[in-house]
Amino acid sequence: MDGSADITQLLDAARDGDRGALDRVLATLYQELHTMARRQLAGQYGQTLDATALVHEAYLKLAGRREAKFEDRAHFFAYAASAMRSVVVDYARQRLAQKRGGDMHRVTDLPEDLEGGLRLDEEMLGLDAALTRLASVDARLARVVELRYFAGLSELEIAALMERSERSIRRDWQKARMFLLASLREDPAG
Repeated sequence: MDGSADITQLLDAARDGDRGALDRVLATLYQELHTMARRQLAGQYGQTLDATALVHEAYLKLAGRREAKFEDRAHFFAYAASAMRSVVVDYARQRLAQKRGGDMHRVTDLPEDLEGGLRLDEEMLGLDAALTRLASVDARLARVVELRYFAGLSELEIAALMERSERSIRRDWQKARMFLLASLREDPAG
């Protein structure tokens, strides 16, 4: 593979139902996906979900989505971020179900960066619910959050993937963050 043209051709073939092409895309982009997963899970010691498991689980979700259409690299990473979000949220739900008895607590902050990784607890579930609400209001803002939090991409990387300016991504991030914070503070389950 020598660049985005080859990835785009493979994505076209995957879109047309060629599972082998999807496998080749994933193999080609595996290191980037693994880096995304490591960023997400940084600081989650003693957990059964590690970066490799997250990438593999996300792959199963991607491969299982018949309706998944990867127009280009940006769409692929958006789907990958969504799949990783789904895996992380499912994992957090499972962990909470196993340790029931602890009180849910309200999320009151949303960090700018996830230097320490995502917390796989009730805060994750609150963020997921708020992000679902945001997606119903503004899908573009929700995509920026997914790419930033669940794919671990910088504003510059998101701007390149979404073919927008870094400044507009920064504005979108600030709008999304304000919406999510307000939503998290209002939701007693969050």
